[in-house]
Amino acid sequence: MEANVSINNLQDLLDLNTSQFSSAEIELKKKLLQWANTASSMQLKMIIKKYISFTSQHLQSMDTFLQNEKILSVSSANPIMLAFIKLIDEKLEVCKNPEVRDACVLAGIQLICHFKISSYGTAAAYAKLIGKEEFAKVFFESEVNERHIDDELTQLAIYEINTNAMTPLNLT
Repeated sequence: MEANVSINNLQDLLDLNTSQFSSAEIELKKKLLQWANTASSMQLKMIIKKYISFTSQHLQSMDTFLQNEKILSVSSANPIMLAFIKLIDEKLEVCKNPEVRDACVLAGIQLICHFKISSYGTAAAYAKLIGKEEFAKVFFESEVNERHIDDELTQLAIYEINTNAMTPLNLT
C-alpha cells in the first residue's frame, strides 16, 4: 500500500481502487499479446486480441477518471494481477502440449476476468453511491466487457479448447 494513502471515505477507496485497477490493466495488457502469440487456436488468439482492445478502452476510461479526481500517480504495481500473471506464466513454462497450453491460457484469462468483473462491479456501485453517475456507467461498461470476454472464453472452452486438450492416458 502506498505510504501516503489514507482511506477515510468511499471516495478515497474508489480513488485508490481505480489507481490499482489502472496498474493491473497496464500489467495485463503487456502479457495478453504474449499469451496470444503462444496460443495455437486461432479462435483463442482472436478473443485475446479483442480483450487487448477492451483493456485499452478500460485504461482510457480510468485515465479520464484519475485526471478528473486529480490523482497524479498510478499505483506502482498490483500484487493481485502480478500473482495471476505469474501463476499463468509458471504453468505455461512447464506445459509442452500446445492444446493443453491453450486450455491453460484460457483458464488463466478467465480467472483474471472474474477478478476484474468483481472489481469493476464494486467500482460502479461506489461511484453511483457517491454521485459520480458518469463514472458508474464507465465502470459498469468495463464490467460488461469483462463478462463478454468471459462468456466467449467459456463457449470456446466447451466447444474447442477443452476437447482438444483431452489426450489419451499414457499407460506405459
